[in-house]
Amino acid sequence: MRSFLPALVFATAASQLVCGVASAQEPPPSEAPPAVASLDVGDLWRLARHKEQSDADDPHRFLVFAPSIGSKPSTGLNGGFAGNVAFFSGDEAGHISSISGGVKVSQKKQTLSGVKLAVFFDDDQWFLLGDNRLSWTSQNTYALGSRAVAPGSANVKYDLLRLYETAYRTIEPGLFVGLGVNVSQHSSIRPGDPTTPAFDQSAYLAYSRANGFAGDLQRSGGTSVALLYDTRDNAINASRGHLASATYRTFFDGFLGGDSSWQELYLDLRAYKALTRDARQRVAFWFLGDLVTGGIAPFLDLPSTGGDTYGRSARGYAEGRYRGERLLYGEIEYRSTLTRNGLLGAVAFANTTTVSSRQDNLSLFDAADPAAGFGLRVLLNKRSRTNLCTDYAWGKAGARAFYLSIQEAF
Repeated sequence: MRSFLPALVFATAASQLVCGVASAQEPPPSEAPPAVASLDVGDLWRLARHKEQSDADDPHRFLVFAPSIGSKPSTGLNGGFAGNVAFFSGDEAGHISSISGGVKVSQKKQTLSGVKLAVFFDDDQWFLLGDNRLSWTSQNTYALGSRAVAPGSANVKYDLLRLYETAYRTIEPGLFVGLGVNVSQHSSIRPGDPTTPAFDQSAYLAYSRANGFAGDLQRSGGTSVALLYDTRDNAINASRGHLASATYRTFFDGFLGGDSSWQELYLDLRAYKALTRDARQRVAFWFLGDLVTGGIAPFLDLPSTGGDTYGRSARGYAEGRYRGERLLYGEIEYRSTLTRNGLLGAVAFANTTTVSSRQDNLSLFDAADPAAGFGLRVLLNKRSRTNLCTDYAWGKAGARAFYLSIQEAF
């Protein structure tokens, strides 16, 4: 029974993806295009100022910049600024590019910054995907596997530098092959509270000592090869289509300062299905697989909840709440437009994670970490379909979290 929930979610997501691939290139003639929103926050601002939209506004570039305020277990209250720019490199028949980033400070004395890239060049012949972070942060660490309990946690502070860059080349419409460079560095690793002995007995230190890693500095450096298939109608907020990507990363001892040699397979599958002809009601599926296939990874580089590019997986749990050598994740989300003008929307979602641990002899599906929640949406830009997103989610063992962000979780 323990394995039924994750198996159901994973099987549902996989079946939707597989069954839809054959028809993903061209929508059936009976399908209508998504309804076009007539009102967004920019329109409201212009109405309040009694100002018409300028003819000089660039119809191929959409900019959103707003305060970002939120709360979640790993940061407490946090605030700062976040921005998103979306644009077309050619005409609007091609893929939409986006660059998002921001800076936040948190109640737990963290400074979090980063820039994410998904940029198409030369009429979609080239595609650059980037995940870049620089943060002075902290995280509770737990024993590995899906059965880790909160009383055994220890808070760890560290400085994070992450540079993951992949350049893709189009080989067929919607199909890309890529090569990348990956650097992950956790430095100045230290106990969150020097007055407590929990750090000395922490799972982080026990794992690091057992595998020959330094306790205060850990690096991974390597290269990757990737395959990407994308037929979504909008990468920022899809109504229809599919995404399937597979990335194989090889990290080397000594390369770019790396501390060990290890390999990782990262799978990302998504499917979007309109429930109505105008796509005002739709359902989205998400499956992640993050698997260390060989070697020994540093503790903080092991697959974990919230470990995806935007930190939006496993809503309901803190980043790193569940961690292990292999992780599978599935989510289903219902999305609806609440107002005819498209300004307001709502979502409801359920997800589950399962994580393995070699040292504790735990396999995938031995235990599961489910969560569920709901959220509201405010349309910031109707051309790019960029939303201001607020979500609240509940997980097991009293876990809960509030999220505020620009752009959908997936």
